[in-house]
Amino acid sequence: MDCREMYKEMGISEEVLCLSENVLKELEERFKRIDSIAEYNQLKVLSALQKAGIAESHLTGTNGYGHNDLGRDALEEAYAAYFHTEDALVRGQIICGTHALAIALQANLRPGDEMLSPVGKPYDTLEEVIGIRESIGSLKEFGIHYKEVPLLSDGGFDWDGIRAQMTEKTRLVEIQRSKGYSDRRSFSPEEIGEIIRFVKKIKPDVLCMVDNCYGEFVCDKEPSDYGADMVVGSLIKNPGGGLAPVGGYIAGTKECIERSAIRLSAPGLGKEQGPSLNLNKDLLQGFFLAPTVTAAAEKSAIFAAALFEKLGFSCHPTADTKRMDIIQAITLGSKEALLAFCEGIQAAAPVDSFVRPEASDMPGYADQVVMAAGAFVQGSSIELSADAPLRPPYTVFFQGGLTFPHGKYGVMKALDTLFKKGLLSL
Repeated sequence: MDCREMYKEMGISEEVLCLSENVLKELEERFKRIDSIAEYNQLKVLSALQKAGIAESHLTGTNGYGHNDLGRDALEEAYAAYFHTEDALVRGQIICGTHALAIALQANLRPGDEMLSPVGKPYDTLEEVIGIRESIGSLKEFGIHYKEVPLLSDGGFDWDGIRAQMTEKTRLVEIQRSKGYSDRRSFSPEEIGEIIRFVKKIKPDVLCMVDNCYGEFVCDKEPSDYGADMVVGSLIKNPGGGLAPVGGYIAGTKECIERSAIRLSAPGLGKEQGPSLNLNKDLLQGFFLAPTVTAAAEKSAIFAAALFEKLGFSCHPTADTKRMDIIQAITLGSKEALLAFCEGIQAAAPVDSFVRPEASDMPGYADQVVMAAGAFVQGSSIELSADAPLRPPYTVFFQGGLTFPHGKYGVMKALDTLFKKGLLSL
């Protein structure tokens, strides 16, 4: 049996198969370029692991206080080497990207300080961390003031607006690399570098923190190569390579990392405590696999954009746009189409394929959210998933795929579900 027959056996219609085959032929050269970046980043990761002197003894973990956890320390050394930073904090005690961002913000801001977002409103889950939406323990509760500068109508940076909002109290500038649940474009490390240079020219001691979630390994450089004081992300996204069961990272200057480690643990403890338990092997091996896994996810996103653009749907970014992260937004136009798309992604999953995703309230989000994610690690965005807030224009945010064959099948299954429900014609 060939692949084509296998797809049919797994429920993909002839119409979807034919369209998919034609689209994939058009993407061959694009995929070669992605493979080239993945190869470069693979060598960077390998070099970082070798510089850290990773040994078999580092694959085991500690418990209790975590004193003398050599594997944990070597992992953090490897992350610092990859991101070209002075130090890094890479811990399983960090739950997710939002948690990592909250730690970095709470650690490096003090009452009376101002925080500025020069790229508009941050990701939904940060709203309660900051205090944009009232929440217990927010930065606002501790007297930290928040400002933001919306992007211009053409998606560019409002340099005059940024300059006007900068004051002597501006302690930290937070730059979100990825689009999140918005229709803006994601930013390249080079563009983020432009913002960093601009704000540091105005106030040299301002800290620049980059929310790097979804963007790691997509380009051949990272925001830390362009002067970011901290880059922050989740291990159940790109850097964990699909193997990390939990965790987050903060890579940056010695001072920023020391403050973050103290905030994660306690004053006087810092990086010295925090057991890795049995995580070291998975975190190290996931980091090793991350460049090729991220490339598979990127290919899946591009395939989704190319396929749905053929059918007249609005996709952000477009299929031919250079990628800065693994997220693909597809505006489906109706609640029914959005739910059908997510149903198809869920049906293509290796885990819980028989489950139908339903919209529900979720912590950190103002709207009900539907999430399709039949993943081995709960919430892992590097595994094939699709999620969306239930609000017009009903845009689904598709990401992940540990392997391209699975990502490809997931996209085809989503399209097939829409087709069979009569929500589009082919």
